[in-house]
Amino acid sequence: MPIPDTPPSNAPGDPGDTSGVLHDKLTIPERYVAPRSQKVLYVIAVVLAVVGAGTFFLILAEVQQKIDLATVDSSVSSWFVSQRSPTATTVMGVLATIFGPIVMPIIVAAVTGIWILRARKLWRPLLLAGAMLTGVILAQVITRLVERPRPPVDLMVLGADSTYSFPSGHVLGASDFLLVGAFLVFSRRRKIGAVIAGFSAAVAGIATQAISRLYLGYHWLTDVLASVSLSLIVLAAVIALDTWRTTKALPGPEEMAAKKRG
Repeated sequence: MPIPDTPPSNAPGDPGDTSGVLHDKLTIPERYVAPRSQKVLYVIAVVLAVVGAGTFFLILAEVQQKIDLATVDSSVSSWFVSQRSPTATTVMGVLATIFGPIVMPIIVAAVTGIWILRARKLWRPLLLAGAMLTGVILAQVITRLVERPRPPVDLMVLGADSTYSFPSGHVLGASDFLLVGAFLVFSRRRKIGAVIAGFSAAVAGIATQAISRLYLGYHWLTDVLASVSLSLIVLAAVIALDTWRTTKALPGPEEMAAKKRG
């Protein structure tokens, strides 16, 4: 009587095998999309990268030469200062804390951990965490290279900050978290309404955080715009990487016919 095959005790998928569980989590999930959709994702990534890089370097040049958009920084700052009220200051202070260097990493760690536990996959949560880390590195490096002073200390609501101003780390962190998060969640949805709603909410959140930094007196207009530009580059990299690693183009009519003949 033949003996039935028995999977080895350490085979991936064995309920008692931790290596199998880890293998499942490390497996990058693949999804089939129409060839046109795959190309569109790559085109979007390229456009975002070009627009983000072009806008960032244009703003940087204007800041260094103190021309064009940089000339309105002071007047924009003064206008926001004139709009201050106790209620608005409280709201803006809460936003600054949420997207600040202490709370924001905690939020990212919590979201990443919960996402991994619920999805049982590492790919998208780690992409989000990687995008956030990239933003932190970009902000730290660029601020030290540009060395742009912040607005006057007497305009700062929550205490003096002697670090450099360009770009805004708060806005860059908020932009990376909201834009990349929206893409990683809604790129798997087929309903266009959900996609539009998700990215609209992300844009609204970014605008609110940018306003907060201007209102509280810690950044110039060009600082926050430069941060959004950098975030578009980070988003482009995530879209390109995710598309390359997770999407497979559905076979076209010719390929399907060839398979049937074979």
